[in-house]
Amino acid sequence: MAYELSQTTDLLLQVEVADVADQRVLTSEIDFSHISHMSRVPAEDGLGERIWIRADGEFRCAYSARIHVDRPALDLTALSSAMPRLLPWHTVRYLMPSRYCQSDQFSSFAEDEFGHLEGGAKIDAMRAWIHSTFKYVPGSSNAQTTALDTFVQRQGICRDFAHVLITLARASGIPARFVSVYAPGVTPQDFHAVAEIYLDGTWHLVDATGMAPADTIARIGVGSDAADVAFLGVFGQAKFVEQSVVVTKS
Repeated sequence: MAYELSQTTDLLLQVEVADVADQRVLTSEIDFSHISHMSRVPAEDGLGERIWIRADGEFRCAYSARIHVDRPALDLTALSSAMPRLLPWHTVRYLMPSRYCQSDQFSSFAEDEFGHLEGGAKIDAMRAWIHSTFKYVPGSSNAQTTALDTFVQRQGICRDFAHVLITLARASGIPARFVSVYAPGVTPQDFHAVAEIYLDGTWHLVDATGMAPADTIARIGVGSDAADVAFLGVFGQAKFVEQSVVVTKS
């Protein structure tokens, strides 16, 4: 990626794959153009790291890695959910509405459409409904587009599909969080976004676009919605120059 900075600027970068039990980082390399500061800090929920950068002029970053993903593709319909009062404390924040996921406005719809189902079967039905109802249209949304906007427009990109699934899950009392990932098979190739749903006592990846099976996904970071997991946060002004993402499976 490359950006032009008009003055010395602080940047918060999150592009590296998290090294955790179900996805091991075998090799990793990250290089920058001239920078005056670099420091690492834990990312949301301790999954992965963010990098503080201070740079001026043209900022360039090149990242490459080899990842071994060891995660089964499970049948969602066989998984159960817990009553909200029985959930672990660290999942409760993911029941709440957030900037892009206005779950408090979807309770009636979620009950009418999916109220006859439970647990993973409900999430699977939500995923299928989004996949069949919404069109994947690059350029149809922007950084201000919320789940409510996407619900009305019936189109969007991966972040929008993820926001809608997260919103419907939370509206049904099931914790859900936003995940930035790398995944092969994504068209067009870019950073990808999916949901992670808390079922049967742990988190499970679900891609509402249908492009990325759970056993092929490498997680970068998690948060309440896209605002928590930006690949690049700029505390100043930056002009986009170029960016490319390539993900392959061997």
